[in-house]
Amino acid sequence: MELQGKGFFTWRIPNCEHGDPKRIAELAAEANLTHMLLKVADGTGAYNGTWGDPKDYITPVITQLRSRGIKVYGWHYLYGDEPNAESAIAIKRIRQFNLDGYVLDIEAEYQKTAKKAAAERFMGQLRSAYPALVIALSSYRFPSLHPQVPWKEFLEDCTVNMPQVYWMKAHNPGEQLVRCVREFRAMNPSRPIIPTGAAFKEHGWSATAKEVTEFLRVAKELNLTGANFWEWSSARSSDLPGVWDAVRDFPWGSAPAPKEICERYLEALNSHDPAEMLNLYTNTAIHINASRSTQGLDNLRTWYVQVFNTLLPEAVFKLTGYSGTGSSRHLTWTAVSPKGRVNNGNDTLGLLDGKIAYHYSFFTVQK
Repeated sequence: MELQGKGFFTWRIPNCEHGDPKRIAELAAEANLTHMLLKVADGTGAYNGTWGDPKDYITPVITQLRSRGIKVYGWHYLYGDEPNAESAIAIKRIRQFNLDGYVLDIEAEYQKTAKKAAAERFMGQLRSAYPALVIALSSYRFPSLHPQVPWKEFLEDCTVNMPQVYWMKAHNPGEQLVRCVREFRAMNPSRPIIPTGAAFKEHGWSATAKEVTEFLRVAKELNLTGANFWEWSSARSSDLPGVWDAVRDFPWGSAPAPKEICERYLEALNSHDPAEMLNLYTNTAIHINASRSTQGLDNLRTWYVQVFNTLLPEAVFKLTGYSGTGSSRHLTWTAVSPKGRVNNGNDTLGLLDGKIAYHYSFFTVQK
């Protein structure tokens, strides 16, 4: 699903609204944010919301954000020295928080030619574990100035590019964003761009409200689907007058309300694309039919490949009814394929955070 609208990175949750999860979510909703990006890992270790504190500051914030329909992405600072261990903690944190997506923060440590193999290994393991997850790259704004970064090795398995367009020591955010987008769109592979703008103060320089508005305006003019800012606690500080208000008040518009899950399920079936199906499920979803029970996205992918290629190739699926609210749905459907017809499609869905966590499916194909 395409990521749209405004988002904010957090770094130290206790510094954001004094660590009050409800207040963070209220302000995010007031600003019409569609997504938030919370740091969940650093190198090979878990990060719980601030440095050196084992207390879990993240889960309460996620709970409050999701209660307001705001997507939650985790972000992870990578070093590349131990890619196996870094991918292991990434996989663990994605599963732990059932994240909507994962952002890879790649900076100075990856400006070494020897790190290409580390990038390939990390991305291969992460993609193998989560083949349908939205994964974003967050790195330098001008790839031409950082040729040693393994752009190709990361972007090949990423679905989104989130360059850090920080116009530090300057005051021309629009011009820098145009250059950033031009350079990345010329790369192969090229991925949809959701840039991260500056909302902080550093070494005597600070972003201004006028500049933040310009950044967002140019992002819209470039037909980008969204934009982020770094960083929440800085933007909310009195050191940056008007910056938070500029982000809040910019009329990007909220992402359209998602269709009912049963309708999206049938639309995905009619796409005949296993990747579209997997987008509807949690990472640990259980699928049950009359002959077996399986768990995980790899097994679901195998099932839908069988449905689309063997059981019901070129089928036209039709939703005939659905019921249920909250975390439970029941739906019925029919299908017509060159291999036969289904008149008794009958599914039960159990939902977690709007995605399918449990799925019982029954149907018979009449020749």
